Amino acid sequence: MDSRKFEEDEDRSIRLQVSELQKLEEAIGSTDTVFDLRSSIEKGDSGETADAASISSATAFRRKSTVPAPEKKLTLFALQLAILEKTATGIGTLGFIWATVVLLGGFAITLDGSDFWFITIILLIEGARIFSRSHELEWQHQATWTVAGVGISSFRALRSSSASLFKNLKRISDSIFKPRSREATARDCVVPETTLETWKNSDVPLLPYARWFFISSTVSRLLYWLQLLSATACVALSSYKLIRHNYGDVHKGDTDKRNRQSALNIFYSLAFAEALLFLVEKVYWEWQVSVCNLLENVTRECEFGVSGLVSIKRFFYDSYSKCVNGSIFDGLKMDIVSFGMELLNSNSSDEQLIGVRILRQFSVTERYSEDTLEKIGINFPVIERLVEMLNWKDLQEEEIRRSAAEILSKLAGKKQNSLRVAGISGAMESISSLLENTRSSGEAPDEIGEKKVFHDHNLHYDFWRFNNLGLLILKKLAKDHDNCGKLGNTRGLLPKIIDFTHADENLLRDENADIARSRVLTLKRSLQLVKMLASTTGNTGKCLRREISEIVFTVSNVRDVLKHGARYPKLQKLGIGILTNLALEAEARERIGGTGGVLKELFNIFFKRETRGDEGNEGCVRIAAGEAIAMLVLESKSNCLHVLRLGVMGRLVEALEVPSIRVNAARVLRNMCLYSGDECFHDLKFVKAAAPTVLKSITSEDNKLQEVMVGLAAQVFRFMSSKESSYVFMYSGIKRQELANSLVSILKKNDKPAIKVPRIRRFVIELAIWMMEDDELEDNVALFREMGLEKELEKVLETTAELENFDVFSGTVGLSRHSRTVHSLAELALEILRG
Repeated sequence: MDSRKFEEDEDRSIRLQVSELQKLEEAIGSTDTVFDLRSSIEKGDSGETADAASISSATAFRRKSTVPAPEKKLTLFALQLAILEKTATGIGTLGFIWATVVLLGGFAITLDGSDFWFITIILLIEGARIFSRSHELEWQHQATWTVAGVGISSFRALRSSSASLFKNLKRISDSIFKPRSREATARDCVVPETTLETWKNSDVPLLPYARWFFISSTVSRLLYWLQLLSATACVALSSYKLIRHNYGDVHKGDTDKRNRQSALNIFYSLAFAEALLFLVEKVYWEWQVSVCNLLENVTRECEFGVSGLVSIKRFFYDSYSKCVNGSIFDGLKMDIVSFGMELLNSNSSDEQLIGVRILRQFSVTERYSEDTLEKIGINFPVIERLVEMLNWKDLQEEEIRRSAAEILSKLAGKKQNSLRVAGISGAMESISSLLENTRSSGEAPDEIGEKKVFHDHNLHYDFWRFNNLGLLILKKLAKDHDNCGKLGNTRGLLPKIIDFTHADENLLRDENADIARSRVLTLKRSLQLVKMLASTTGNTGKCLRREISEIVFTVSNVRDVLKHGARYPKLQKLGIGILTNLALEAEARERIGGTGGVLKELFNIFFKRETRGDEGNEGCVRIAAGEAIAMLVLESKSNCLHVLRLGVMGRLVEALEVPSIRVNAARVLRNMCLYSGDECFHDLKFVKAAAPTVLKSITSEDNKLQEVMVGLAAQVFRFMSSKESSYVFMYSGIKRQELANSLVSILKKNDKPAIKVPRIRRFVIELAIWMMEDDELEDNVALFREMGLEKELEKVLETTAELENFDVFSGTVGLSRHSRTVHSLAELALEILRG
């Protein structure tokens, strides 16, 4: 099967590393972070939203209804041939009955000698033709002989194929008379088809001698020519007699011979008509097949490769056989997808290969994919069969296994189908069998994890392609929450996936992308899959994050991607997303921070300046790095100390001036102030320098920026004396009255909890409490009273929600609860106002 189209699709995805990887969609949307409440929990890596999916389905449905099935031409052709064939057979049957009952039965004694022998010869050759006709389709079906290669062009085909026939004979004789060990055969095999474990139908020797003559493909052609010669002889003999009318003399009064001439005319006419109709059928056959190239055209419409012609021929023969042997309309009921599904369950490897080629091609072809996947999806035994084929690791069955994996990768793209695939007993284990950890035989074995070593005879097996297909199937299955749990529960699967996230420096820095194309694709898909699993919500996600973080290679593999993957910023973003999601769990947070170099690499990316022409790409990676750092220092004193040792506080303050990263810079600084501990008070003195910038940003129209800056301000002023804070107000040009007015306005604007900025009311109340508690700013209490803060706080008490009591979210589940609720903060502020 020609799979170049599929391979080209795979190659294009990584040929231009940076530009193509920009098309990757992350499991979390560009505006959704762990600090925001996500309204859509299940977002896949493919980036397809529900609306886009529905539009795509509607478009596919319209396309499906307007694009005719290409095999309809073959079934119609089979119907037309069957009409001619059955008409000729009917006439021939009538002629046979007429000859045996009327002529040979009634006139056998009175027939002229020449007529007797003419009739006998015609019946014999017609009998031979009918016999050969009844078995020709069977032989053609077994031989899968190209129809265009027989008949008119048979001599040309015989001459061109003689060399390959003798090669086949030599191979067969060697396999019989020179038996070899299986290992030796596999070691010498470069192309899987050169090793025969079972006989191919077209090469079966029927007798031990005269081997070429009794090969099934040769017998098929001999039967074909026998029919043509028989029909031609019948036409010649019957037309000769009809023209000459030499039926013998009839003497006067000879009543026994009175109707002999009419009876003979009827017989010769029937024989002539039957043979002529058969020849017309063959001429029409050759015209459509050899001149109009019907089979080749249908193969081209189906977008099959060169080897796809065998599949089309097999379908045509089966359709024609049904029309001839049953009702002439039986063939019209056939479609090539159902035909492929039937062959899939065959015990013959040849038929399995034809079936899986058909289903694979129609699954990946855009015009027929929707209808094909729908038919496969509702046929549970076919899905089971495809899953079973994933376990076939024999070198002879490589194409069958690869095609089955490609079909399942398409099938798993539909949610309902993905549930059916995952629901098959042992499906995850079968998919896991596609993932093989290849290493050359010269490498030393791994001391921790056992690495499979492949011997010389398996060097031609395309393991990387199977790895990519396995990861693609798992990635599509992981879009469903329930499937994520099944992936985590499959024994040994998570370590396999994590192992593919490893990438050494040579791979990521290699300028020649063609050399390591498959490995980069594998790295990309493994990172995508790990990120999807780590972002799973609920108890399932909690268990998955714990299991992933407990694998000792997870964090170090991601660190290598961050360190050496400058040429692949989107791969870096995937790795950062994994760290961010794993950091939702406190234990994983400590593991990540305790792994040497992780925080350093994140800060290197966060502070990196964008290069001209790629600001958007690298800017997204910087934003993701800032989010990961903010998560790692959340409620983690040890990680805060690691950050302080890196000496980056000054650069974090400077980052508040950079529009693209200032939001996450503010988050990092706030968490550093909140969770570093009192003993780090002196080390956080740099934060004071951020106060003027923070005050100016509070009046911003950007709600997200406003939220994080208010939260940072509430923490920054804790490090200042009253005199220092007064200086900050004076330096920034913002009066206390303006700040108080802004805070009250924010509460009025957000009169109920906001999904986009869930913490803004909490941060406003915290900052207002600080302003009112400052000893030298006692007039602030009166100022807030005049502005109506008390009324707004009472509204807060009436509208508080659990949403406002968490720092981060996993979908709609809140994590990292604040020590004080918004309700208690509002009550404290009211006490100060009324006190």
